[in-house]
This record gives sequence, C-alpha cells and structure tokens, in this order.
Amino acid sequence: MAITATLPDQETQSLASTNWFILPLVLAGFLLRLRLSWLTFLNPDEALHYFLSHQPSLRLAYEASLTTAHPPLMILFLHLWSRLGSSEFFLRLPFVLAGTLFCWVMFLWVEKVASKKAAWLALALFLFMPSLVSLSAELRQYSFLLLFCACSLDSLEQALAEKSVEWIGLSTGALYLALLTHYSALIFAAAAAIYALSRVLRAKPPIRVTAAWIAGQTGALFICVFLFRSQVSRLRQMGISSEIAATWLRGSIFQHGEDYLPAFAWTKTLRLFRYFFSQGTIGVVGLGLFVLAIVMLLRSAHRGDPKPWRRELAILLALPFLITLALAIAGIYPYGGTRHDVLLALFAFPGIAIGLDLLPIIRPTAAAGFLKPVLLGAAMLICNLFPSPSGPYIRPGNQRRELMRQAMDYLRSLPPDSVLFTDAQGSVVLNYYLCDEGMALPFAPEQPLLKLRCGNYYVLTSAATQAGFDRDSFPALLANAWQGVPKETTLYLFQSGWIDDKKEDWLNELRGLGGSPRNFGPNLLLCAIQRPKITMPMLPSSARSR
Repeated sequence: MAITATLPDQETQSLASTNWFILPLVLAGFLLRLRLSWLTFLNPDEALHYFLSHQPSLRLAYEASLTTAHPPLMILFLHLWSRLGSSEFFLRLPFVLAGTLFCWVMFLWVEKVASKKAAWLALALFLFMPSLVSLSAELRQYSFLLLFCACSLDSLEQALAEKSVEWIGLSTGALYLALLTHYSALIFAAAAAIYALSRVLRAKPPIRVTAAWIAGQTGALFICVFLFRSQVSRLRQMGISSEIAATWLRGSIFQHGEDYLPAFAWTKTLRLFRYFFSQGTIGVVGLGLFVLAIVMLLRSAHRGDPKPWRRELAILLALPFLITLALAIAGIYPYGGTRHDVLLALFAFPGIAIGLDLLPIIRPTAAAGFLKPVLLGAAMLICNLFPSPSGPYIRPGNQRRELMRQAMDYLRSLPPDSVLFTDAQGSVVLNYYLCDEGMALPFAPEQPLLKLRCGNYYVLTSAATQAGFDRDSFPALLANAWQGVPKETTLYLFQSGWIDDKKEDWLNELRGLGGSPRNFGPNLLLCAIQRPKITMPMLPSSARSR
C-alpha cells in the first residue's frame, strides 16, 4: 500500500471551502481570551506590573521599571493606558487585542514561507493553545513581544519578496519594539539575523535594501548596549538575576556537576512542548511533528522547490531552541516548561503545522483533506478541557474575581488597624485590591520586614525577596514579625498567587503555629495567627516563700 502526500487539487478544494471560516475562527480565539480577562483577578505578577506603572509621572514609571528583569516599554505603555481606567478587564484589553493580532500576523507569515494549509493549521494552534490563551489575557510583556516579533518576521519576508527598503524599515521598527519589551527578544533577534543574512546572500537584493538591513541591525545593537548599561548591569549588581536562577527557575538552568547534558536537553525540550500544549502526550506528538518538519524542509531544499529557501526556514525554526538551550547551559536564561520560553512558540507552532501538513496520509481523497484539521481540533479540545500544565500555574476556576471579592470582604470586616502579614507577592495584590493603590513599597528594600499603611489597616510584608513564603524559614520570619508589632495579639496572614505546591504541608505548618487557615480557592489564603503565650517557669516553693 503506497503512502503519498495529499494531492494539491484536493487541498485547494478543501481550503476553498473553508476560507470563509477565518473570521469566525479569529473571533472565537479573541472571545476566549476576552472571557478569561473578564473572569479572573490579577495574579501577583500582573499586580506588580500595574504597581510599577502607577506612578505620578512617566519618568518615575520608567525608573520603577528599571527594578524589574524586563525592559521598560510595557510599563511605560501601562502607565499611559491606566490613566483611562484601572479595572482588571480594561487594563488587560490591549494585551488581549495584541495576542489575537499576533495569531493573524503569524498566519500571514506561514502562508508566505510554507503553504496555505500549513498557515491554517498554525493559525488554529496560535489561537487555541492554552499557554498562549492564558498569557494573552494577562498584564504581561508576552502579547506585545510575540506581536512585534511576528510583525518583524512578516515584514522581513515582504521586504525580501518586493526588495523594499520600506518593508525593511517596518521589520526593523518591530524588532526594536520587541527588544524594548522583553529580553528574550534577543534570542529572536539573533535567529532572525542569521535567517535574514542567509536569505540576503541567496537572493542578492539591491544594495539599498542590504544597506537598510545592516543599518537596522546596527541600531538593534545600540539598543542592546543601552539596555545593558541602564538596567541589566544594575540588576546584576543587585543580585536579582542570581536570585531568580537559584529559586523558581533553577530547574530550567543547567546545573554543572548535577545535570547530565543530553538528559537535560531532552527532558527540558519535552517539558517545553508539554507547556505549549498543557498536555504531556500531545506535547510529545507536537515535538515529533516539529522534528519531521525540520527534516522534510531540509530534504525538499534540493528538489527545485518554488520556494528555494526551505533550508534557511528549517534553520530559522530550529535555531532559537538551540540558542536558548545554550543560554541555559551557560546559566544565563531558562530553558524548559515555563512562560519565559513562550517566544519559542513563535517557531514551534509553525514547525508543527508544516510537519502536519507534510505528513503523508494513506489513500488521499477529498474527504482525507479534512482528516488533519479534525485531528488537530480534537487535540486542541483535549488540551483545553483536560489541561495538565507544567510549571507555576493557577487554574482559571481558582482565579475567579468572585473569590478575590470574598477575600477582600473578609479583610474589610476586620477591626481597624489590624495587621496583615504577607509576602512580596501578596503585598502588590493587596495594594491593588485593598489599599486603594496607596501603599508605597520601596523597590529595593533593605529591611527584612516593612510595616506600611493600607487603607484602614497595616501591612507587614516580607519584601526582601521576590519569592513567596518559604516553609523552612517561615517560623523565624513569623517570630520577627511578632517582635515588630509587640502590642498585637493577632496577625492576619494573606497569600495570593503561586502558593507552595505542597499545600497540605503548608496548612499544617500554619496550624502548628497557632493559625486558622481559610482558603478562597486553592490560590487565595487567609489565616489568623494568634500570638503564642509565653508561660513563666514555676519557681520552687522555697523561693516563693521568700
């Protein structure tokens, strides 16, 4: 029984019958993101981004942005946008729009470099994969990062096709915006530069086009130097990068003397594709299709293809993974199943779509042309209905705004001047939901504990680290907290966000310290902790008689 690829005429007929469906498909992806942005409360990272942007002036917002491990563009944009409104939904709306527009631009790019069918498959992946849907509905840099990178890629392809300096300018401008949005854009910039250089050497466009591209790359280099001098060097002096690599991202950084390199590369790649799909098994299938695409593109480069840059495309799809892996081995950037590597979805999903498109099927017929889209739709349905994500994750049902409202109602029922004890994550959430945005946290606190006014209450926060409470060090931290408020008999612990994975152990720890934990869903915790009673030792009877 022969195995052959789907016939081109049959593909054309099936695509013609589905072209009308593109607008409803994009609209469905947009509404999925819009619904999530409406239903959920701000997680700690979102609240922190809002806190940094909510400064009296644009200059102060810029200075605040320099204390984080991200370039300043999104904080500056959020500073201006929040002047129009500050509800969760309104703040998230531009990110939802950017995340949806990104999917459309990638559809256009894949159509240019591969085929119409691959573009459709890629569009479905970008629109409905849980990892991208959730990030597009949050106050994070990733929606804009992906959009700018997609625009840079698509404009570059258009520039090479039309030999246009104007399109080179648009591609370069989008690259600059990406570099000013997130540091993972450096990975994109390196891979795209190698791809563009190979395409320029092959196509030999006019000198003015090549000169414009070289000038654009020079400008990108100047932006990198500016960011390093103004922010990265300062963060390294503060030790923030070392703290991140030693805590929640440690598993995604190669540990010399502990990790075996081939095993690290294999397991982290699997974990990355599991993150993309929120499913382990389907993630493995996706990785297999991605590898198939690379192999097929390299093979087709020798066969008189009308798009002779197939080898360059294969290199472009694979190179960002290799660069990120190399950075993880060097201890510079994480590689694994976390949102920090979502940039790689920009290359993974087109690769998967091309692999699925090129996958041979038995006995191609008109009906068989719908087999691959149906299988992809079934896989996406499983990923969304039965997610099993890797890395820190809050399920949408545990992040409902109603849960936060109940928690805040409970806190507002406490006596005035009560002391709320929280970590760095909880403090920025309280600032947004309880303190009327009036709690001024310093950006580089030297004190292990800070006592700040929050509306009718006080907040005692451990803000010396970006991480949450650690169970091992919590008893000592709690003892210091009692010393900081000697007249208080009750502390009200508050946590929101990525609470310790071993939740039952954490709750038992709090009960053992005299607390009464109360959950508002698994990712919101309030706990009244009573001051321990100090009993004086009994004196001997002879001493009492004296």
